[in-house]
Amino acid sequence: MKQSASFLSVLVLTTLIGRAADQRPNILFIMSDDHTAQAVGAYATVLKDLNPTPTIDTLAAEGMTFDNAFCTNAICTPSRACIITGQYPHVNGVFDLRGNILPEKQVLPILFRNAGYQTAMIGKWHLKKEPNFDYYKVLPGQGKYFDTMFRIQGPRKWPQNTVTHEGRHSSDAITDSALDWFRNKRDPDKPFFVCHQYKAPHDYFENAPRYQSYLRDVSIPEPPTLHDVPRTFGSIATRGHNDELMAHIGTSIGKRNPRRSYAVDLKERFPEEFPSDYDVTRLSERETTRLAYQAYLRKYLRCVKGVDDNLKRLFDYLRKEGLYDNTVIIYTGDQGFWLGENDYQDKRWAYDPSMRMPFIVRYPGSIRGGTRSDAIVENVDYPALMLDFAGIPRPSSMQGRSFKSICETGKEPADWKKAAYYRYWMHMAHHDNPGEMAIRTKTHKLIYFYGADYEGKNQTPPAWELYDLSTDPSELHNVYDHPAYFKVREELKKQLALLRRDIGDDGSHYPACEKVVQEFWDYDEGDREKAIEISRRFKALREASLSNRGVNGVTGDQAR
Repeated sequence: MKQSASFLSVLVLTTLIGRAADQRPNILFIMSDDHTAQAVGAYATVLKDLNPTPTIDTLAAEGMTFDNAFCTNAICTPSRACIITGQYPHVNGVFDLRGNILPEKQVLPILFRNAGYQTAMIGKWHLKKEPNFDYYKVLPGQGKYFDTMFRIQGPRKWPQNTVTHEGRHSSDAITDSALDWFRNKRDPDKPFFVCHQYKAPHDYFENAPRYQSYLRDVSIPEPPTLHDVPRTFGSIATRGHNDELMAHIGTSIGKRNPRRSYAVDLKERFPEEFPSDYDVTRLSERETTRLAYQAYLRKYLRCVKGVDDNLKRLFDYLRKEGLYDNTVIIYTGDQGFWLGENDYQDKRWAYDPSMRMPFIVRYPGSIRGGTRSDAIVENVDYPALMLDFAGIPRPSSMQGRSFKSICETGKEPADWKKAAYYRYWMHMAHHDNPGEMAIRTKTHKLIYFYGADYEGKNQTPPAWELYDLSTDPSELHNVYDHPAYFKVREELKKQLALLRRDIGDDGSHYPACEKVVQEFWDYDEGDREKAIEISRRFKALREASLSNRGVNGVTGDQAR
């Protein structure tokens, strides 16, 4: 495929970079799947006393922690595509889980290779096409937690060459594979760029057996909104008219959502985590939610602990070999994840539990330990940051910017971004989340639920939501219609429209969807009446669909 002139010019330039390898830092980019900031000790949430992440916390104590790092689309494949390309999903073409990045479009490893770095990708890839790294050993799709199979280089064409780690948990197998690369395949005369990426703690949270006793007898603290979500939260888009869609928008911890709930699903998969007399049809909503939450968090945090313990193995090796301090080490998740807040599971929403990513960077050569930043950074910025640390020019094809100066000084440049952009395209797929877009500043978040698929169909009620993060950081009070916020909301609408324009989300990708976006943008009284009708219609369609599939309000996997 034809490369852009700007990209080719950067390739030429990077091949001419002649600094000695020992003058350039190594780059180790670590990413776990669905590891949310709420489950990292350095972010000090309600789970802080459980502390399953001492290794990651040490990384934070020796580096900088970012409190406002956000993904642009909170699902696995688009997030990873943003990091490989430095482009927003509507530019790199990866809108959803079906997307892929062709080898010649994998800009980040290409640039590192041409600058003289040795490149490796180990672990979860999820971009379907062959990784364009010097070395790769990657999971097929999501991969399996046990008896982990990897796709590797070999005599046959991608993806036919495979190897399986029999009896090994994926977190152990991925770390084993990274350590093997460091010991046997690393070229000591070159700096390295390594992507080390875990499957864990992606659901359904299969922990290694050695962690089965971890938290077994612990009552895990519940988020305040697990059972009781204030009526001020959300809108007709997320609740339906008079709350008639509460059962159908957003999958649940308890049995609220009849199609997909952990109260049913986890009991079917992990019966040992529930009391022997557990009966979802007999117990109250509150009791099933409580028990499902405890099972959910135990399994999730066991997987997190497995990641953290394996990182200690990796870091111990780097220290032993004298590589630890000359390596820029980045730790992140591919997006956030809901840990029971508002009775939600999974990610996808524009709300902070799924939009926010943990992001920690350590490099004692220029980053002061134990520092924090509230600068807004996005995952499209991460590749530019890594290139900057390596002294490699950023191509104009990358939309993201380096924030190396923020890492080193703690100060934001005068022209640094004031807002993050978010868009979720997979309308009502998998976890019953409506199509949405949002703008997030340090003080406010404006979310637009346009509620339609790529073809402008399967509509759910459209609505706007506005949250004042300075007084309501948990996003529980939608003030879109509050008179005191009229000027704020209108200004944010203008900013959202300008931001869409500036980053190229102009509606041309899916015109039928954009037609719906524009139809309800002003959200006048006529639009609100249409939203009520759409809510009623969607409720009838969903209930008919569930009835036809035999769903009675408490089924799980069989209803997917």
